[in-house]
Amino acid sequence: MNAFRLTAALLTFLITPFAAAWAQTERPSTCLAMAQALPDVIYASLTMPTAASAGSVEITYAGHSTYVIETPAGVTIATDFSGAYGANPLPRVVTMNKAHGTHFTRNPDPAIEHVLPGWNPDGGPAKHSLLVEDVYIRNVTTDIRRYGAMEPDANSIFIFEVAGLCIGHLGHLHHRLENPHYAAIGRLDVLMVPIDGGLTLSLDGMSEIARRLSSSVILPMHRHATPLSAFTGRMGEGFELDFREGRTITVALDNLPRRPTIVILDGV
Repeated sequence: MNAFRLTAALLTFLITPFAAAWAQTERPSTCLAMAQALPDVIYASLTMPTAASAGSVEITYAGHSTYVIETPAGVTIATDFSGAYGANPLPRVVTMNKAHGTHFTRNPDPAIEHVLPGWNPDGGPAKHSLLVEDVYIRNVTTDIRRYGAMEPDANSIFIFEVAGLCIGHLGHLHHRLENPHYAAIGRLDVLMVPIDGGLTLSLDGMSEIARRLSSSVILPMHRHATPLSAFTGRMGEGFELDFREGRTITVALDNLPRRPTIVILDGV
């Protein structure tokens, strides 16, 4: 077991008994990499079973850039939520990004408990650090291309830490990531990546990010008319390709694929 894997597993073991004592908006991440090791850090999944890693997570493709995540405790989260997808049944948590109206709503249902915009309406970067039962949600901001210029911190990569897994959604990413971004993101076991190749980052850029993160499960989204092969072909032979008939994948720490796998759910 390498040093990073051991450190992360021990941290999970140590904080688990005290999870209930943490304030609702404060919890240390178990997915963060050691920033000083970049760019040579090796992202590794936890393999030591702990109470925090019990159970499995269901991830359902709802449409466009919306995946619905259901945690072992039954918390439901809809990503890049506009109300068009993933609204029935109503999720407890929604994340949003403002590149286009298909990624956010100005009038979310007031019954949604937690609405997390990926931008800060008051300016500056949005900062989310939220614990909802068994899932910890945080974000890493990136810039958005708007009218020929870049708007700082207007998009968020959301990270969901649950059942020992690190699940990331790139949002409407418009630029390549730099070392500080990778350090702030940390390890991602599951990666949701837009592959339209135009409105977001180029396919070359997206595949570069996906290869570097080397997530066990890669879930494409935001495809539009882009051929799937345009993305999968850029990923190289180190990544398996798995087409599924349904819209839902069940992920647990102990069933992650041995080789990084691009999973194409129905509807993508």
